[in-house]
Amino acid sequence: MKWSPHLLTRDFTLVWWGQMVSQIGDGVSKLALLWFVYSITGSPLKTTMIGLLQTLPPILFGPFIGVIVDRVPKKLLLVSSDLIRAIVLGVLPCLLPVDSFSIERLYLMVFVHAVASAVFGPALTAAIPSLVSRHEFTAANALLQTTTSIGIILGPALSGVGIATMSSQEVLCVNAVSYVISAACFVFIRFPEAATQPAGDGSLSGTFQEVLDGFHYVLRRQRVILMLIGAASMYTFSTSAFSTLFPVFGKKLLDLGPIEVGYLWSAFGVGLLLVSLGLVSLSAWSLPKRIQLMGMSSFVSGLALLGLVVTSNRLAAAALMVIIGMGAGTLTPVAWGVLQEIAPASLLGRVLAIYNLGAMTSAIAGMTIFGWVTQEFGERPSVFGIGVGLFLSAMVSIRVGRWVQTNWTEATVPAEGEAPAVVRVTQPTSHSSASVS
Repeated sequence: MKWSPHLLTRDFTLVWWGQMVSQIGDGVSKLALLWFVYSITGSPLKTTMIGLLQTLPPILFGPFIGVIVDRVPKKLLLVSSDLIRAIVLGVLPCLLPVDSFSIERLYLMVFVHAVASAVFGPALTAAIPSLVSRHEFTAANALLQTTTSIGIILGPALSGVGIATMSSQEVLCVNAVSYVISAACFVFIRFPEAATQPAGDGSLSGTFQEVLDGFHYVLRRQRVILMLIGAASMYTFSTSAFSTLFPVFGKKLLDLGPIEVGYLWSAFGVGLLLVSLGLVSLSAWSLPKRIQLMGMSSFVSGLALLGLVVTSNRLAAAALMVIIGMGAGTLTPVAWGVLQEIAPASLLGRVLAIYNLGAMTSAIAGMTIFGWVTQEFGERPSVFGIGVGLFLSAMVSIRVGRWVQTNWTEATVPAEGEAPAVVRVTQPTSHSSASVS
């Protein structure tokens, strides 16, 4: 079947269009933030602070955010998160005087924005099973990733032009409108009653118990989720450093200005878009095949990154960025689809938050290490190290796929009329049963 946003549900269509506008705004603001910090400090290590601040909230608050996502109506979380992000990273930069737009104030704004994003991400992913059928999970995730790729293609190019013709402060103001449009789309989405879980007792001890329930499920009952976290951690260790330091790599390795860096990053978005469209048709693939595909994509990305070390040709670099984008775009939709299939609806928010906790902890380590490597040893050793990290991620993913192929079997898929919460899975008899209905 040929997929498009209109072949899914009416409510998912609203999500898709809202995210497309929002992701373009994100692409505009991301390059503006990174370029602003690097232009006034000249320090790759300080530039990575933006990425570090964006990854701290999932690490600090992730498990508790998971409880909130499981208990609070998804619409309320999605709309409020978008509005907070619009105010913090869109309205405030417009109102602040230019001379008060300091690095410290920017860091604070980025952190608050990141807290709202840390709630928005798991809430959106956990909402997917309420909006589409089970066999459409991977397709829905891939279609959402197309909005990310469109944002990467258009956002940085628009941001580069804006930085060159205006200022990074004025460029950031554009982001407010995109978040408001996204929030407006969520207002009209109709979530089923079953999407809202009954609230807990509200006590601190009850909240901690719910957090522990989530960790128990991941660590003891579903080994495949723990393995996926390991593969994702290796992946984000490398890719987060590359995306954060890319303006530095583009300026130093290829002697690019802000407009050229924006265009080159847009080439990454083209690759991401192409692979996202391809993944829409892979929902019917078995679990082991999808996980092994994650490994092959990481391997291809690693090869392309090593190619950036030896090339000085801008056209060749753009082609490599397309390949890197195609490799990088495979893991997230596939991993999210697996989690949405396996985890019960009452635990999905916590499972996603724990997954993000592992991935973001690894990301913050990668950005710190490679930021230091870039500053002390230069750009080429850093890019080479990032490529090696992707090779290690590929090895872990392929090993996970083989383990799943040997030890797991998928049971009967629920019929169309049944709740599309999970897949029944069977572990080896040497482990405790992990069947969920």
